[in-house]
Amino acid sequence: MKLQTNARQLQGTIRVPGDKSISHRSIMFGSLAKGTTVVRDILRGEDVLSTMQVFRDMGVTITDDGDSITIEGVGFSGLKKPQNKLDMGNSGTSIRLISGVLAGQDFEVEMFGDDSLSKRPMDRITIPLRQMGVDISGQTERDLPPLTLKGSKNLKPIHYHLPVASAQVKSALIFAALQAEGESVIIEKEKTRNHTEDMIKQFGGEITINDKEIRITGGQEFTAQEVVVPGDISSAAFWLVAGLIVPNSKIVLQNVGINETRTGILDVIRSMGGKLQLSDIDEVAKSATITVETSELVGTRIAGDIIPRLIDELPIIALLATQAEGETVICDAEELKVKETDRIQVVADALNSMGAAITPTEDGMIIKGKTVLHGAKVNTFGDHRIGMMAAIAAQVATEGVVEIERVDAINTSYPTFFSDLEALSHG
Repeated sequence: MKLQTNARQLQGTIRVPGDKSISHRSIMFGSLAKGTTVVRDILRGEDVLSTMQVFRDMGVTITDDGDSITIEGVGFSGLKKPQNKLDMGNSGTSIRLISGVLAGQDFEVEMFGDDSLSKRPMDRITIPLRQMGVDISGQTERDLPPLTLKGSKNLKPIHYHLPVASAQVKSALIFAALQAEGESVIIEKEKTRNHTEDMIKQFGGEITINDKEIRITGGQEFTAQEVVVPGDISSAAFWLVAGLIVPNSKIVLQNVGINETRTGILDVIRSMGGKLQLSDIDEVAKSATITVETSELVGTRIAGDIIPRLIDELPIIALLATQAEGETVICDAEELKVKETDRIQVVADALNSMGAAITPTEDGMIIKGKTVLHGAKVNTFGDHRIGMMAAIAAQVATEGVVEIERVDAINTSYPTFFSDLEALSHG
């Protein structure tokens, strides 16, 4: 796809797609609860559709009338051995969390994904799951997909210190612990997004959280619920940055999720001097309307315990930093190397090809601003966030054309991205 550069302004009001993390988990908990769960405003991106299909393959009835998703839950004990291999597509969330779900099942499955997912290490879940009694293995010593998994009806509880700050690993172990005999203790390296913990409570379960320590007892049952999914702040992030750096812009984003474990990007924008306002705050749904305007920005340092609260937003934050005066330093973000791509290197290469001055480091990057960007060819390598970052970069590039290769990757999380861009361009 080729995009013209040098947008004059972006103006208007939009609703971003439903939160991807909550959408995944609503399908999982709805399937594992007893009764009929209804989910509204779900993200119908490819990753979530992968999760939906996997549970259908295991005997769960899930229907979509275009307005809401209805799930006839079967409980942990009602899942059936699938007739085929389970296709996780591009979704790391699906393969990791569903491994935890399958840990307590007594049938064998094989899980596979696309080329990108097949390069993502799964040893961070296979190691603790084996300690709990799961027979699980992948390719090479890092357990790359495809994975073969045979669960156990006699799962052992676990006391485990997470070596990495990862909500996916934490959630996989929580799902396994819910099926173990006794109490498990999971201790986080840093606090990460807590949608799994919130949804356990929403579906009538019990979980105890004391700072970074999580305690959970096996043998619980869940009760079906109605779930309304707020907008995904990771998707909103692209418009937050666009509104700050494109001249003469003002963008209003309605119903954006502001869960406290996900709002690191808002803290970064404030620290850089961005014009940002929250209104219509809903404390129960953890959502708000967010308004941003073109701003004069300054560089900042992003490190430590804020990183898990914005790990998925770092590609677009890197673009933001190229348009800020002075230096921005990102540290403690090694996790970026094992996302859909090595996002440290791919982000730096993409933006540097457009005229940025970014130096990749072992755990982040050093970004010198303010730089003038120009057109270039950008390969997403199948990573949706790289594609959207490049599209926003095109809006502030001063000349040339930005050509995005493998742009269809954006459908993973934001199928209506370009129609929203079009609407804002004519706002």
